[in-house]
Amino acid sequence: MDTLQFVLASRPAGLPAPETFRLESKALPELKEGEVLLKSWYISVDPYMRGRMNDVKSYAASYDIGSPMKGGVVAKVIESKNLSLVTGDVVVGMLPWSTYCIENGASLRKVDIEKASPGFFLGILGMPGLTAYFGITDICRPEKGEVVVISGAAGAVGITAGQIAKILGAKVIGIAGSDEKCKTLKESFGFDETINYKSSKSVRTELKSLAPEGIDCYFDNVGGDITDAVIANLNFHSRIALCGQISQYNNTRVHMGPTILPMLLTRSVLLKGFIVGNYTEKFGEGQAQLQEWLTEGRIKFMETITDGFENLPEAFLGLFSGNNLGKMLVRIE
Repeated sequence: MDTLQFVLASRPAGLPAPETFRLESKALPELKEGEVLLKSWYISVDPYMRGRMNDVKSYAASYDIGSPMKGGVVAKVIESKNLSLVTGDVVVGMLPWSTYCIENGASLRKVDIEKASPGFFLGILGMPGLTAYFGITDICRPEKGEVVVISGAAGAVGITAGQIAKILGAKVIGIAGSDEKCKTLKESFGFDETINYKSSKSVRTELKSLAPEGIDCYFDNVGGDITDAVIANLNFHSRIALCGQISQYNNTRVHMGPTILPMLLTRSVLLKGFIVGNYTEKFGEGQAQLQEWLTEGRIKFMETITDGFENLPEAFLGLFSGNNLGKMLVRIE
């Protein structure tokens, strides 16, 4: 049988464009022992994928030109030659952007969609949820009454990180890019305060007003000017979980300099960059706690779903213009 797939057509300079991707048809081989034929159901698009389009050394291998894009996918087993999986099972794995694919069953994790929505296994119970969990509980470690600021707060990681900080007793300030997002963060997810950085005259001044005694923890998804504004308001012995820098991903030239270091030094700030893969051995612990909070209603989650395989590039590009509220997914009917 044939499958449709999106491959990386060229390495982008700056912001990717639709022509960065190419739609191709490919014939699939016969199943071998241990393999399964999968039909994609939900495909995740994530900011980190932008870095993998570059031919540079990083924590994840670069995508090859002419090869399929790859990321988190929830898929249905259509045919199986694997003893652990049968037709009809739902699995999650790091899979190509394709309508169908063949994978070794050992690389897949079976999930129970009666316990949670399928997309949740790519969001709150997947990489974004675990990223938020470990960034808050292991790096930020907010104590009751401390102030936590989340940039990119309306994204999948930010929404979850803010709610976990609230569970731990912190005051949470979320920074997002629209009045609608800020309203949703407060009304639906329990954030104490929010800042619309696009309409704010001065994020730094607003933070000082909302947190007059200073900021104790910063969960950084954005970088750039927003991070500069937060750092200016940090307390002594504050902690920064450096999770993402989406404001910088499409820059053709990265500015690297020591401008923030004196502030971190004189205020004894802990800054730790991390990726969720650093915590692989603790994934079970994190997923169990997130599932418990989800079941109890202590955390909520939101998805932005685009329908249609052909819309994968559009959904991915939408991440960089703030089109998503919560987790951005593409659903394949």
